[in-house]
Amino acid sequence: MTKGGANDELVFLALGGAGEIGMNLYLYGYGPAARRRWMMVDLGITFGDDSRPGVDVMMPDPAFIEERRDRLDGLVLTHAHEDHLGAVPYLWDRLRCPIFATPFTASILRRKLSDTGFEHEARITEIPLSGRFTVGPFDLELITLTHSIPEPNAIAIRTPAGLVLHTGDWKFDPDPVIGPAADEDALRRLGDEGTLAMVCDSTNIFTPGVSGSEADLLESLSGLIGTCKKKVVVTCFASNVARLKTISRAARSCGRDVVAAGRSLRRFEAAARENGYLDDTPAFIDERDLGHLPDGKALIICTGSQGEPRAALARIASGDHPNVTLERGDTVIFSSKIIPGNELSIARLHNDLVRRGIELMTEMDHFVHVSGHPARGELARMYRHVRPEIAVPIHGEIRHLVENSHLAGDCQVAHTVVSENGGMIRLGPGPARVIDHVRSGRLALDGERIVPLEGELFRERKRTLWNGHAVVSLAIDGRGRLAAAPQLTATGLFEEGSANSPDGILAAVDDALAGLGALEKKKDDVVGEAVRIAVRRAFRKIIGKNPVISVHLIRL
Repeated sequence: MTKGGANDELVFLALGGAGEIGMNLYLYGYGPAARRRWMMVDLGITFGDDSRPGVDVMMPDPAFIEERRDRLDGLVLTHAHEDHLGAVPYLWDRLRCPIFATPFTASILRRKLSDTGFEHEARITEIPLSGRFTVGPFDLELITLTHSIPEPNAIAIRTPAGLVLHTGDWKFDPDPVIGPAADEDALRRLGDEGTLAMVCDSTNIFTPGVSGSEADLLESLSGLIGTCKKKVVVTCFASNVARLKTISRAARSCGRDVVAAGRSLRRFEAAARENGYLDDTPAFIDERDLGHLPDGKALIICTGSQGEPRAALARIASGDHPNVTLERGDTVIFSSKIIPGNELSIARLHNDLVRRGIELMTEMDHFVHVSGHPARGELARMYRHVRPEIAVPIHGEIRHLVENSHLAGDCQVAHTVVSENGGMIRLGPGPARVIDHVRSGRLALDGERIVPLEGELFRERKRTLWNGHAVVSLAIDGRGRLAAAPQLTATGLFEEGSANSPDGILAAVDDALAGLGALEKKKDDVVGEAVRIAVRRAFRKIIGKNPVISVHLIRL
């Protein structure tokens, strides 16, 4: 390994995933500040909610590293979950850096890149499990762990300033159904080598004990499915290939054929079979052939466990799915947990199903799910294996990060640094601390374009959503007189047939124009602003609202 210079520093910077769950984007930098080389770990998304109308996908703003992309040596993906690689198809063109991933993750990524046309431009280097490789000044070793997806990896990052373990998402599952168990011997070797810092998943820090094994679900799911007489739907994350295998085995033990519904589920199934992870699992039946199966012989696996409005289960619940219909007496099993922030959308989905007489089975009353993240006992075990000098909690809200730092202290970790997105942490040499703050904004996929979430477009859209929108149209002739009566178009402001009417608003327009005097001598922006202010005041007086006002003025 190259010896470090006098001004070389090792820094860590989160632009997404620290202070929140999802949208992971982490940067490691090494060298003197002015010439620092960078490596990115993960580039993910999260999904929109009711607070952001029209937004389907949100992602971190990579502006900081985009400005330094000539010094960005590569993007390393820990695994194939959307919150770790989902933004790559949208943002790779801004970065244009090499990508490093294990085979399954690369398979998923290539399929996603084909949606945006970059599948032949992005250079993806496949790294085998437990592989060792270099990215710029960073010497990397993949450490096999377990999670709710094939090929999850921690990354041992070696630099002249010290060794850092970036855990990614993980758990300790002794029987993971798919893939090997976590390589705890490798973790102990890192501890013996001397680990400067561990940057660690905090998601389940408040859950005592251990997260449980995927293999333990088979008996429970088989028993539950065996009690059902009609159609059964099991919803889970499409990426949880081990769960797909478990559900399939449970279904077949009950004499049911397995139908797959949902594009993302089919995508993950194809990638899993491509990499040999479902070789002993019979192919799933296409959803279009569901009608050929008796109700008591069908089990449908589908996406949408978090209430996502465009996912298969939401469409099934609303009766809008082209191939899958449910009736009174059918059963839906939610083989998943509620991700924080999705409570309302999941509750609506549950209510839609119950309203139709469909029975629900969830983790609240049945053993139908085990988490892919480490509970508190597993985190303590990881700290004992690795024995870092510094703990940097990530992948959690601020309460998760702080609690993880407390656990690290209990596990004899000498130093902890808690920082949300934008805090640049110096890991070495010298004391670990936040040395700078950089902007860490958000981008949104709005239709086919990517726009700033904090920009005027969404501020205006939210104002319109809450307060309505009114357009005043004026036509002024060459003598400065109105060529026709002003026209008002109001959206979301007047109920048809209500006592309130546009008359008072139009009167305010007339008064504003009269107050300006000779209109032929007034500039358009002066006329427009006077009318806008008058109309806004009139709305506030008449209905108590402050709508967004637009004035369209035409000179004839």
